[in-house]
Amino acid sequence: MRKASKKNNQRQNQRLLIGGVVFIAIIVVIGVVVLTRTSSSVSAAAKLTPAQYQQQFGSTATQHLLLDVRTPDEFASEHIAGAVNISVQTLPDRLSEVPRDIPVVIYCHSGNRSAQAARILSDAGYTNIYDLGGINAWTAAGLPTVQ
Repeated sequence: MRKASKKNNQRQNQRLLIGGVVFIAIIVVIGVVVLTRTSSSVSAAAKLTPAQYQQQFGSTATQHLLLDVRTPDEFASEHIAGAVNISVQTLPDRLSEVPRDIPVVIYCHSGNRSAQAARILSDAGYTNIYDLGGINAWTAAGLPTVQ
């Protein structure tokens, strides 16, 4: 009788040990997923308002690349003076056209594509990146555009 009781205790202990290990593994996986999502949601670029752009780059004439990542048709219809157009879709293939030694200020229509472009540049090793958001905020601030 004692042997059967001892074996039952051993089996129960094994089950508890396995359950504990599985529980810890699940907690570790959840932690990794949360950390991965948190780090990937961190912005790849410093955000700039149109007024901050004017102050930091416009009025001081600080050398930088103003990058419009909208489509060529959108760029042709209206853009910020001095901007270079490389659509977000073609940016990964045209990184050689984006200098690494000066700040890169990115904008699009509403801010979604500029954030994508910032991530592309950040993933490619660029570090001096600014996200101006969308040209909508630029025009809403009463700032000029060219056609």
